[in-house]
Amino acid sequence: MYNRNEDSKLMDLIDSIEEMEQDASRVSVNDVVYAVGRRSFGPLLLVAGLITLAPIIGDIPGMPTLMAVLVLLVSGQLLAGREAFWLPNWLLKRSLSREKFDKAIKWMKKPARWIDGLLRVRLPWLTGYIGIRVTAVVCLLIALAMPPMEFIPFSANGAGLALTLLGLGLVARDGLALLLGFALFGATCVFIAMSLF
Repeated sequence: MYNRNEDSKLMDLIDSIEEMEQDASRVSVNDVVYAVGRRSFGPLLLVAGLITLAPIIGDIPGMPTLMAVLVLLVSGQLLAGREAFWLPNWLLKRSLSREKFDKAIKWMKKPARWIDGLLRVRLPWLTGYIGIRVTAVVCLLIALAMPPMEFIPFSANGAGLALTLLGLGLVARDGLALLLGFALFGATCVFIAMSLF
């Protein structure tokens, strides 16, 4: 169910995305999904988290909600046992300018090598069959919480960082990164509750 892209780390994933067709004036969700693979749960989570975090792309109104839909669909299909993830055409056709996309990729590359140096195989039982499905359930909860987060300053960034950590944990088989992602999502929920009440 998980292709060889699951063995790659952050820089490899960014390189795959960067190597997409360069002559197009816009980059679509379909372009990014094609670059990372429709059978790759970890990389798709990681991409959704990075896009939500990136200051140039993530600040576009509605982008966190769009990424939430992507995460919701992928996580739900993983739990249902699908081997390749189906995504609707309206989602795949959503796009942004190549210029903004390239600036965001450049921003992502700066910390990527440093982050790769921190990742290693730890607590591997958390990245096994059961651990992946627990992660998918947490991702479903994150996705459901993300649309209202657009109205609470910095909360969507917390969700994006949590998704990034969960994606990195699966990609690098680093259970510690998964635990940090779970903890961060919990802390974000507490922050939202304190903001509302």
